[in-house]
Amino acid sequence: MIERNIELSPEEILGKDFKIDTKGYRLIEVDKFLDTVVKDYEKFTKIIKKLEEMVQESNEENTKLKTEIRSLKLKVDIAKQGNKEVTNVDLLKRISEIEKVVFGSE
Repeated sequence: MIERNIELSPEEILGKDFKIDTKGYRLIEVDKFLDTVVKDYEKFTKIIKKLEEMVQESNEENTKLKTEIRSLKLKVDIAKQGNKEVTNVDLLKRISEIEKVVFGSE
């Protein structure tokens, strides 16, 4: 998802060759620095993939919980219409159960 905006891959950085000039940089220093950059890119790629997986899992869980909330609200509405003896205490208990499911508290 985010990787479309990244212009260089770790392999491209590692394989990059620079022209040598008489007053150029020290090749060993440049190579060491590029090695560090490559390692960071590899770490960033792993972090991005892990975060994308977490977002996907969270979205799926969110959808599941929304569906469950709708179902429970429908059941409460049916109970209100079918049973006029439903008290505020009963409704508060049901709401409490829904909150436990939604927010994960027990």
